[in-house]
Amino acid sequence: MTDHRPSYHIWTVGCQMNKADSARLGAELEGRGYIPAPSPEEADIVVLNSCVVRQSAENRVLSKLSSLKALRRSRPQALIALTGCMVDGNLAELERRFPHVDSFFRPQDFYPFLSHVQPSGEAPVVSTTELKVCEFVPIISGCDKYCTYCIVPYRRGRERSRRLEEVVCEVERLAARGVREVTLLGQNVDSYGHDLPGRPDLAALLDALNGVAGLARIRFLTSHPKDMTDRLIQAVGTLDKVCEHVNLPFQAGDDDILRRMGRRYTVVQYRDLVARIREAVPGVCLSTDVIVGFPGETEEQFLRTVSILEEARFVTVHVAAYSPRPGTAAARLSDSVPTSEKKYRLQIVETLQEGIVAEI
Repeated sequence: MTDHRPSYHIWTVGCQMNKADSARLGAELEGRGYIPAPSPEEADIVVLNSCVVRQSAENRVLSKLSSLKALRRSRPQALIALTGCMVDGNLAELERRFPHVDSFFRPQDFYPFLSHVQPSGEAPVVSTTELKVCEFVPIISGCDKYCTYCIVPYRRGRERSRRLEEVVCEVERLAARGVREVTLLGQNVDSYGHDLPGRPDLAALLDALNGVAGLARIRFLTSHPKDMTDRLIQAVGTLDKVCEHVNLPFQAGDDDILRRMGRRYTVVQYRDLVARIREAVPGVCLSTDVIVGFPGETEEQFLRTVSILEEARFVTVHVAAYSPRPGTAAARLSDSVPTSEKKYRLQIVETLQEGIVAEI
């Protein structure tokens, strides 16, 4: 028998935080009696959860938005919404650019949108899909760092931590449902708790979660070298459920580039941090993020980045060619590195990393 209940489809691009936001929005819609649809063409509600951290991600969002014009013509009753980091405070401009979109709402700000979603009148959906054993759990949203190339603080706002007890309760519920691994999320996860009463830190949260019955593994990302403390390093090394894995972006291997990026640490400080982590957590797996072709980056400065990659031997390297993000401080700099040179440097890093991973 065909299920005629109203349905939704959420298309997601970008970071793990976006994926977690989409999962939460989907749960809210299912609680209102909606069922997931496999494609936008089959859904009554279509939500695009966008990312504009890189030009490549923004291009994917723009392409998807364009494809939904046909859906608007064929099914005018469908509700189309845009959320994520493409949604800024200038809603009038978004409405002008995308007149076929009905609703715009900022990341995690679901409830104004949901207030316009009529409950289906059916019982909430009970998922019959395969049990998920791994889940993302956001613990802090926003960012106070304002790196000069990054749009996130302008889209997600200042840092806001969830109460430690609230996070523990959520993880306990997940573990009771069969989840065995959680990844704690934040744009700058190491800053967790600084805005809460008593200032509990990430190490304290990891210690509390380590005692959750049924939970087997705990991960966290993304870290900032400026905020990773010895307490946190010790927690990774001593708590049995915390995986020996640290995502530690360094972005560039030259102090002048780091200063212009607004990263607030030096190459020497980063190297010292890596050494302290490896000493405290033998066998630790380190991953990192790198930007090539930042405005003004010379070949010599780029080779310093390569040197750190050769020295640190990361298990995973997420590398991106710099693309200016309107509204950021770096967008006012001359994007002086030619696109062809950016692609060349990107290829060098990717080839180097392939060799390192093969050796590991």
